[in-house]
Amino acid sequence: MSSKTSRGNRWGLALIGLALTVLGGLALARGLGAWGAARTTIVDGGVRGFFTRNSPGIWWLVALVAIVVALLSLRWLLVQGRREITHGAIRLERSPTGITEVSAHGMAHAVAADVESSPVVLSAHADLAGSPGRPEVRLRVVTDESAPIGEFGRHLSTVALPHMRDALDRDHVPAVARVSLEPSPVRHRAVR
Repeated sequence: MSSKTSRGNRWGLALIGLALTVLGGLALARGLGAWGAARTTIVDGGVRGFFTRNSPGIWWLVALVAIVVALLSLRWLLVQGRREITHGAIRLERSPTGITEVSAHGMAHAVAADVESSPVVLSAHADLAGSPGRPEVRLRVVTDESAPIGEFGRHLSTVALPHMRDALDRDHVPAVARVSLEPSPVRHRAVR
């Protein structure tokens, strides 16, 4: 989850919490008699009359508000699972003589190829996420379930990630690897 998504979550939850706190405080104050004795219910004849006079228009308004809340909630859910893939070029250096950039797609392909060069890896796919200034690597790797997983970890930490850090000219590049274990494909012998 990106810092932008986290910041949006914090603001949204803070505003909802503030609104619920204010409404709860008002209801508590009314129940304790802050505006005189609470002799009537909150939904009294005046409230019922308002809904009766404005029916069915008020119910269309209630339905519209419910749809807006549902759409905002759906958008929030989609943002939580969004993968922020970098598609453009990653700028490595800018100098008076020119700009050095690397293709994000090409870099992801090279990282996947480096990971697949391990004998225990059956397939690999990589994406660069984050911003061009602060790229992160997302790996989806399928390894042989009978191979030692430590071999994959050694290959990743000594070959693939150092190559990527060198190519990006960065000391630190965050990486997340999702590893699936599958049986090695059966190799059939051809008999002639």
